[in-house]
Amino acid sequence: MTGSYRQPGVVLTDRRFTVPLDHDDPAGETIELYAREVVARDRAGQDLPWLVYLQGGPGFGANRFVGRQAWLGRALEEYRVLLLDQRGTGHSTPANRQTLPLRGGPAEQAAHLAHFRADAIVRDCEAVRPEVTGGAPWTVLGQSFGGFCTVTYLSTHPEGLSAALLTGGLPSLDAHADDVYRAAYPRIERKVAAHYARYPQDVERARRIADHLLTHDVVLPNGYRLTAEAFQSLGILLGGADGSHRLHFLLEQAFVRTARGPALSDAFQEEVQGLLSYAGHPLYALVHEAIYGQGSRPTAWAAERVRAEFPQFDAAKALAGDGPLLFTGESVHPWTFDCDPALRPLRETAELLAARTDWPALYDPARLAANEVPVAAAVYHDDMYVDTAHSLATARAVRGLRTCVTDEFEHDGVRAGGPRVLDRLLALARDDV
Repeated sequence: MTGSYRQPGVVLTDRRFTVPLDHDDPAGETIELYAREVVARDRAGQDLPWLVYLQGGPGFGANRFVGRQAWLGRALEEYRVLLLDQRGTGHSTPANRQTLPLRGGPAEQAAHLAHFRADAIVRDCEAVRPEVTGGAPWTVLGQSFGGFCTVTYLSTHPEGLSAALLTGGLPSLDAHADDVYRAAYPRIERKVAAHYARYPQDVERARRIADHLLTHDVVLPNGYRLTAEAFQSLGILLGGADGSHRLHFLLEQAFVRTARGPALSDAFQEEVQGLLSYAGHPLYALVHEAIYGQGSRPTAWAAERVRAEFPQFDAAKALAGDGPLLFTGESVHPWTFDCDPALRPLRETAELLAARTDWPALYDPARLAANEVPVAAAVYHDDMYVDTAHSLATARAVRGLRTCVTDEFEHDGVRAGGPRVLDRLLALARDDV
């Protein structure tokens, strides 16, 4: 533990923990986890229960809040909060193009990354919990992939939990990655249609940009090769509260007149490379489909294969007709590793992960059916990232789980409406409503 410091209304303490890379080999290699403890300044000396936050992703460190932003202010009314950088993310021991070659070649890198899924993250939590809480169970708040981890937690170590709160993060217990994306593409298409209904001028703008990318070789300042397919992946914005507006403002500044004719503006290119680059979160691309892997069936680039079942997403075909260009959403493709300089050295590693056929199970349906931990989940109606039907099926499979199904928020509801969302979840978990 290092020294504490202050922000408006809060006291923060940086904490570091050493855990096994492979929890089945506790005497083997270790890695470091980083977490930030946060407590309200006027309660810093009090003995408070703990809430651990599991961020969405995979591959993102915990939020870097300033003061009592988003849901944190509500949590600090009664908890000490641990903002955990899950293994490989944030300030924990990194896993990226710079560090992974230390493992060896692609085969060794892929074997290493197999330890970066929800099952290992939950065992990390259980390894550090005694040091943090003195052995007492804690409340977990899981956003998106953090919710997936929370369902794994309920499946494997429910004794560590006093309550479980999930937002946009109830996974299917048995869906293959193919099933996930087969449900996702129609949902994404609805989000794109809603965007174009709000901003009809963007139909022509998007077509013009895609046409430019199909006829020009565009490399962004950071070395990212911007193809039409990569441009379409900006549709990931449409899953957030302000994402449609952000996409609109991006498209309206796309072109500038130059001596050689129209060109993509520097401002557009700068913003696009920030949105598309995986340099800050490479695990998102590397293990994204692996988070659905269970059993002997490989994920095998599910998003790419299933996309072929939806030809309306083909940019060239869309431009050959008069229909709108469809954006895509939360998906990773083989070409992602060709476009992004932060991922190119890891393409073979990603191929090996996609071909893996021995993924251990992440969920225990029998144990979930006998669950005794208070559980509440916010399910966002027509969530672009997590299928609502899959979430509700899982909600029915977890004994005692209570849901708040709402279309007031998008997938990032705990950020956009954090105090209200967290307050509702706490009330449901405590049977106060």
